[in-house]
Amino acid sequence: MTSVDRHGMLLRIFAAIMIAHWLEHIVQAYQVYGLKCERHHAMGLLGYYYPWLVHSEWMHFGYAVLTFLGLVILRDGFSGSARVWWDTAVIIQIWHLFEHTLLFVQAQGGFTLWGSNEPTSVLQLFFPRIELHLFYNSVVTVPIVIAMIVSKREHSRASNIVTAAGSV
Repeated sequence: MTSVDRHGMLLRIFAAIMIAHWLEHIVQAYQVYGLKCERHHAMGLLGYYYPWLVHSEWMHFGYAVLTFLGLVILRDGFSGSARVWWDTAVIIQIWHLFEHTLLFVQAQGGFTLWGSNEPTSVLQLFFPRIELHLFYNSVVTVPIVIAMIVSKREHSRASNIVTAAGSV
């Protein structure tokens, strides 16, 4: 398997994980706004079957770490303007991971910051958690999708140049 094939396979796995995560948040938002569930009862699909998992910070922190690692591991497969977009996602994910690290440390340490009743991140002081996570997922996902589109276009263009040069 070539490094290009390996990168493509890992990128597809990464995208599938991100889509699954998005589905969780979309279901959670639907539970709050469509079904009018109380926020602490809106737990997405996984929470329906494993409520303890959603109420712990382990899953959320783990996903933030997994996303960061995926972004770092896949980074070298992007170049040019696609790399700039990918790096933008990395930078935003660093902040997102910091926020989840704050939540995780509070939950594991049995304390809270800023006089809150529950573990609270910095931006959660200003925005509700469900909406904040939809925002975070959006601002990380958008540059990832742009990087993937730009990269595909750049590879298609390069492939067309090589094909045209070969037929001369």
